[in-house]
Amino acid sequence: MAHIALYRKYRSQTFDELIGQEHVIRTLQNGLSRGNIHHAFLFTGPRGTGKTSTARLLAKALNCENGPTDSPCGTCGICTTIAEGSCIDVVEMDAASEAGVDEVRERIVDVIDYKPALCRYRIFIIDEVHDLSPKAFDALLKTIEEPPGHVVFVLATTEQHKVPPTIQSRTQKFNFSRASLKSLVDRMTFVLGEEGIEFEPAALSTIARMADGGFRDALSLLEQVMLTAEKKITLGHVVDQLGLVREEAVDALLVATDRGDVAKILSSVDEIFQSGRDARSILESMLHRLSDLTRASYEVEIGAATDATQEAAMKAISAQLGGDKILPLRMAIASSLRDVRDVTLPKLWLESLLIGYANSQRAQAVPAQTAVVSAPAADLAPHPSKTQNPAPKPRPEPEPAPASGNPDQDRAALLWQKIRDEIGEMSKTARAKIGSTRVTGLEGGAVIVSGFLRQNDYESFSENGKLVKAILAKWDEQKGDDGWTLKFVHNGSANAKAETPSYAAPAVELPAEGEKLKAIFEQEFQGR
Repeated sequence: MAHIALYRKYRSQTFDELIGQEHVIRTLQNGLSRGNIHHAFLFTGPRGTGKTSTARLLAKALNCENGPTDSPCGTCGICTTIAEGSCIDVVEMDAASEAGVDEVRERIVDVIDYKPALCRYRIFIIDEVHDLSPKAFDALLKTIEEPPGHVVFVLATTEQHKVPPTIQSRTQKFNFSRASLKSLVDRMTFVLGEEGIEFEPAALSTIARMADGGFRDALSLLEQVMLTAEKKITLGHVVDQLGLVREEAVDALLVATDRGDVAKILSSVDEIFQSGRDARSILESMLHRLSDLTRASYEVEIGAATDATQEAAMKAISAQLGGDKILPLRMAIASSLRDVRDVTLPKLWLESLLIGYANSQRAQAVPAQTAVVSAPAADLAPHPSKTQNPAPKPRPEPEPAPASGNPDQDRAALLWQKIRDEIGEMSKTARAKIGSTRVTGLEGGAVIVSGFLRQNDYESFSENGKLVKAILAKWDEQKGDDGWTLKFVHNGSANAKAETPSYAAPAVELPAEGEKLKAIFEQEFQGR
C-alpha cells in the first residue's frame, strides 16, 4: 500500500474535526440548516489553514445521502468518494497548473448545464484561483454570476488581492486565520497519539513555531522528524533535523553581543557554522528567540507548551538583556534578514553585523560608567535645587578667532563669530549656510567674510535677501562706533580671484533695534 502523507491521512473528515476556523464552520452550518445555500464561495487565507478541506466538507454536506445537512456523516458512499477525490460530480482544479481559458471552458463552461450524475449538486473547487489568466476569469465570470441551480463554486486563494473585484463581488467570502501555537501543538499531539510515538512537549512547540500557523506545514515537518526518530521525538532531534540553531547557542550569542565580547561572538559564529547552519538560519533563530524573550520580559504568554527549565532559562536571559536592549536588537536583526540573500560572504557579513552592534552597545555603556566613576562624592548625593528646578545651562561663549596681528581685524572677527553663532541658534537654515564662515581680512573699511563650504552655499546665501538684511541689521546693531561694512565672498579676500563674484550686501534701513529686532528675526527664521 502506498504511503499517505500525514496531512492527507489526518485531513478533517467532518466539521467537528476541523479546528482553528470555528467562525467559518459556524456560518456554513447555519446556512445549511436554514437551507440558505449560496451558489459561490471564496475562501481566502494563508496556506495550510484548511481551505480545501472545508471545500470538500461543504461538498459532503450538500451531497451527503442524509442531507443536505450541517453534519455530514462522512461514511456514506457519496462522502467516501468525495474524501477519496473520486466523485465525478465534485471537480477539483488547480489554477496553478490549469490557468488558461481553454481549461476553464473544457472543465467548467462546457459541462455546467449537465445535471450531476450521482449527487444533488455539481461542485467546482478551484484551488489557487488567483493564478487564472485574465481571459480565464472573463470566461468564468458569467458562469459564476448566474449558474444553474445544481452548481456550486468554491474558490480558494492565498492572495485575495489578485482575484478580480468582479469575481469577488459574486461570492460569499470567508477569511481563514492562522492557527495558534496551542492549536498546532494539540493537533500534533493527537496525531502522535494515533501513531503511538512518544515526544517531548518542547519539540512540538518548536515545530509549531516553524509551521507559521499552518496545519499542513506542521504535519509535514512532524513527518520529516518522525522518519528519523528512533523511539521518542526530542527537542535536540527536532533542532538537528530541521536545521535550527540550539537555544543555548543562540543565548550565548545574544549575551556576547550585549556585552560587546567580540571574541565570544567570533567563536560562537564559528561553532554554529561548523554544525552546518548558514547566516539566514542563525538570524531566524535569533529572531525567534528574541520574540520569546520579548514576551518573557513583558510577562506575555508564549502560547505553546514549555517546561519549567525552559521557562526559567528564558526569564533569566530576558532579565539579563533587558527589554530596552532586546527590542533594538530585534529590529536590527529583522532588518538584516532582507539583506542576507544578496551577501556573497555570509559568515564574514554576519560577524561584521554582530560586532558592529556589540561595539555600539559598548560605546553607549562607556560614558555612563565613566560619569559614575569620575563624579565627586558630593555630586552623587541628591540636591533639592537640582532635582526640583534645574538651572538652565549657560550658552557657551564663542572661542576666540585666531590672531591675525591686526587688532581691528581680530576685533571684527570676534564680533562676526558672536553674531554668526547667535543667528545659527535661531535658524537651522542660517546655521547650515554661514556656520563655517570667518573674517579673512579688512579692506577699505569693509570686513571680508568668506569660508563657505560649497559654491552652492554661497550662491543660495547671496540670493537670500531676507537673511542678508537680517544679518546686516544685527551687525549694525552691535558694531558700535566702528564704521565697518560687511562684504561676503566665496573664498579669500575681496581682491582675490574667487570662484564666484564677490557680493557686497546693500545698505538697509534698520526696521528695529535691540530686543524688538531680535523678536522680528526669531519670528522670521525660527525653525528654518
